[in-house]
Amino acid sequence: MHPMLNTAVKAARRGAAIINRASFDIDRIKVTEKQHNDFVTEVDQAAEQAIIEVLLKAYPDHAILAEESGASHNLHDDNENVWIIDPLDGTTNFIHGFPQYCVSIALQQRGIITQAVVYDPTRNDLFTATKGSGAYLNDKRLRVTKLDRIADALIGTGFPHRDLRALDEYTKMFRVMSEQCQGLRRPGAAALDLAYVAAGRLDGFFEKGLQPWDIAAGSLLITEAGGIVGTFSGEADYLYKGDVITGTPKVFAQMLNLLKPFA
Repeated sequence: MHPMLNTAVKAARRGAAIINRASFDIDRIKVTEKQHNDFVTEVDQAAEQAIIEVLLKAYPDHAILAEESGASHNLHDDNENVWIIDPLDGTTNFIHGFPQYCVSIALQQRGIITQAVVYDPTRNDLFTATKGSGAYLNDKRLRVTKLDRIADALIGTGFPHRDLRALDEYTKMFRVMSEQCQGLRRPGAAALDLAYVAAGRLDGFFEKGLQPWDIAAGSLLITEAGGIVGTFSGEADYLYKGDVITGTPKVFAQMLNLLKPFA
């Protein structure tokens, strides 16, 4: 395992330990609403701090871009190394005791994601990838499914919960996709959904309005597993645009054809 990936795994497990302890007494967790239907807990914040401490102890000159604390003071356009962190993707699921959430950590080097960890603490599923070296689930090599027809595909998605006006557009996308694929799923943790595409548990995924920490790690897992990631226009600037389509090569192409009108 690459030394930087090994550090990211250590950080993810450290954050997950805090999440696991809190999950046994969810009723006592302090929850704050950042904006409509967008929550943060003291667990998110504690896990993020623990993750950052591990990363900066190993690499003190690296910059940080994290969901709860934002950008570190040394983050700028010329950074060689930026850790992109979501300490608890699926917070709403977590506070309801719904076991679909994860820790997501990625390393961006000179604008390219090179290391990725998505860790599901409820199942002890550790998804990892190093650019050029493949993607793995608990040391088992991952490949996207060989599916080539969207009619046979199980597709993951997410819908807007912050901007309710965007629901009208999403409803149209939902109808278009549901008419074409075998099934749609909305589990509520985008980073984990992306990992599931890499693992072949989903054949594709689409969502709008995501943040870099939702996408970064999962996108590398998918490309290293043989899948394709792009925007609704098929471009590669999905990380900061936040609109993502991904899937097996042939399913991706068919999804793109259906969703391009919504770009």
